[in-house]
Amino acid sequence: MFGGPDGLRRLMSQDQIRPQSVGRTLARFGGYFSRFVPTLTVVLVLVVISTWGQVLTPELVGQAVDCYIAKPIAGAFGGAAVAQQAAAGSASRCWYAADLSQLSASAKVAHWLGWQHVFVDTARLETMSADAAIAGLAQIVMLSIAVFAAISALTGLLFFSMARAGQHVLTDIRVDLFAHLHRLSIGYYSDHEVGDLMSRITNDTEAIGQAFSFALVNVLGGILLIGWISYKMLAASFAYALLSLAVVPLMAITTVWFSNQARRAFRISRAELGSVNAELQESISAVREVQAFNRADENLDSFRATNAANRDANVRAVAFTSALAPALEALGYLALAIVAAGGGWLLLNGAELLGASVSLGLIITFIGYSQRFNQPIQQIAVLWTNIQNAIAGGERIFQLLDEKPSIMDRPGARTMPTLNGDVTFENVSAEYTTGTPVLRNVSFHAKAGQTIAIVGPTGAGKTTIINLLPRFYDASTGSVKIDGIDVRDVTAESLRRQIGIVLQDTFLFSASVMDNIRFGRPDASDAEVVAAAALAHADAFIDRLPLKYDTVLGERGSGLSQGQRQLLAIARASLANPRILILDEATSSVDTRTERLIQQAFDKLLTGRTAFVIAHRLSTIRNADVVLVLDQGQIVEQGTHDSLLAKRGFYFDLYNSQYQKMAPQTQLNGKAHLEAAPLN
Repeated sequence: MFGGPDGLRRLMSQDQIRPQSVGRTLARFGGYFSRFVPTLTVVLVLVVISTWGQVLTPELVGQAVDCYIAKPIAGAFGGAAVAQQAAAGSASRCWYAADLSQLSASAKVAHWLGWQHVFVDTARLETMSADAAIAGLAQIVMLSIAVFAAISALTGLLFFSMARAGQHVLTDIRVDLFAHLHRLSIGYYSDHEVGDLMSRITNDTEAIGQAFSFALVNVLGGILLIGWISYKMLAASFAYALLSLAVVPLMAITTVWFSNQARRAFRISRAELGSVNAELQESISAVREVQAFNRADENLDSFRATNAANRDANVRAVAFTSALAPALEALGYLALAIVAAGGGWLLLNGAELLGASVSLGLIITFIGYSQRFNQPIQQIAVLWTNIQNAIAGGERIFQLLDEKPSIMDRPGARTMPTLNGDVTFENVSAEYTTGTPVLRNVSFHAKAGQTIAIVGPTGAGKTTIINLLPRFYDASTGSVKIDGIDVRDVTAESLRRQIGIVLQDTFLFSASVMDNIRFGRPDASDAEVVAAAALAHADAFIDRLPLKYDTVLGERGSGLSQGQRQLLAIARASLANPRILILDEATSSVDTRTERLIQQAFDKLLTGRTAFVIAHRLSTIRNADVVLVLDQGQIVEQGTHDSLLAKRGFYFDLYNSQYQKMAPQTQLNGKAHLEAAPLN
């Protein structure tokens, strides 16, 4: 039912997250399921048919006894008088052998569906021959087999249909989430943890998938089965039904208690497991320090204690989950004992319970009904948490989908025409947190084709300037214009398509070298990719890779040095052929020789393009047309490298304070780098 004991433990180990707005969340799910209305209708019909089959089979067994077996058995043990008495008692319960020839079609349907039974005539049972009884019994056996086979097939179709619809909906939700995450602004990711977003895409969607695949159907079927069986028992014999159902409240209480205890224990277990993982990660990460200070024994003792706490919590949790099934099984046997003993006593003594008599077939039918109570109660108790978690997960997912990007195209935003690269900042102020400005009234003009170097101490606002150009953020006041057009008046897609960026932390995908370079221009030919790699002087190390351009890189380009990753990033930017190029500390991890090669490539790449460069090495900005010097969010100086040194102002102090400390080294923007010779 749950995939064995491990499956039950896995389901019960889930935290029960209570949804806050069930109706609204179900309505959103309804929107996704709208195109599967025919499938859901079929599923509901199949649930009803499957439940009807589970209710019918015990009744068929009871009919076999009352209609065909009770009289011969009674006659064999008690003679003709007992057989006649048994026939009379069974006739009041036997409807399978009734004569329906005089009934209308609707009455026949009602009879077979159990809405209004027509019972057999007592005289007919008394005079039924052995051959007729055997033939009738064979009919019931064949019918029971047919019902079992049909219900099994329909149940399989039921779960397949629901799982298929659920997986299609889950796919749509994942696609919507993935697309929406790409629409959200960069600032959203600064304020939200990636782990939480990943949890929504993985854990929350997994909970939804489990609910749609089997939990929802099992719970609906279980509720319907309990209600249907209860109705049939009460309709057949109200007093005997009350006696038979006496154990059901105990089953419900036992299930709820064990489930709650198990979840509390698993909650503690997960917390302890987190401590185990944290201690493992810390010890492995700090293995050099552990060995250097000879702390292995102490760390092992600490880990043993943490691991033992996790073990004890798991043992307690497993004890509760392991005890649930046997406890319910024991109560189920108690229910069977009450049904069999109570009904047998009434039958053997010819007694009545609250004015109602019982037959042997009725006792056997009630035994079958009682056996079916255990499973749905356990299903509902365990899987209800799964459904609640799915609804809560849906709330979290829809909350993310409802998140509005802070950077959106204005109504009527037009497509940015081909750029010349003339950039103007007019009294621009910007802030990431309201009330904490990072830029204050910044104004400058960069002519098309110029290289603009941006320098300053850490936190001066350098990165913020280049974030405003492609509209990763918007200015709080003032305007950023390219070719005289405010960047907020054009679509972000058409703007960013013409801006190339080489970030400080180069990100490479787990794909081939060819695909990584082609990332910004998927339609580029192989020859263009090779040319871009040669321009960035990346071709030399690429040719040494096992499969050259077809070599698949590891996660984030693992296996390549930082310098090699940046060379690929530069090749990727050059292939995109941007009109404006942004280099965010792009050469900070490249040695002097490689930097000179890259500088030669830049001389070709930057021809006719506007470039904004943030670099730690003075050599990368020495030949810039304009150097913007920032401090505390303001431009304090601007000019060429040589003119700024001649001014002996802030830039001069920044340069000389680092140069005097590190002799052959120079440092700018808070990081030191080895230079071949003094730069002044």
